[in-house]
Amino acid sequence: MSFVAIFFAGAFLCNAMPHLTAGLRGEVFPSPFSTPHGKGPSSPLVNFLWGVLNALIGLALLVHHPFAPGVNVDSAALLVGVLVMGVFASVHFGRVRREGLF
Repeated sequence: MSFVAIFFAGAFLCNAMPHLTAGLRGEVFPSPFSTPHGKGPSSPLVNFLWGVLNALIGLALLVHHPFAPGVNVDSAALLVGVLVMGVFASVHFGRVRREGLF
């Protein structure tokens, strides 16, 4: 069952990227702490901290469920986690931007 934890590690690590980059660039970006949740703007500091928390959770999952990169189920689970979160985030934030919420 470690592939489930590795899937979520990929999802958390993928989700960390837009929040970290927005925070480091000093830009507002939606987060779960914005109003409305996940759609309104959050400050760069909130995004940076949220990104760090996501990265720490993803890394903690990988530390507790280590795997050997390669052509195997664990690597596929990590990739699928990244893909699922990436597709969800790109569709969600694309819609939010089109609606002009941030």
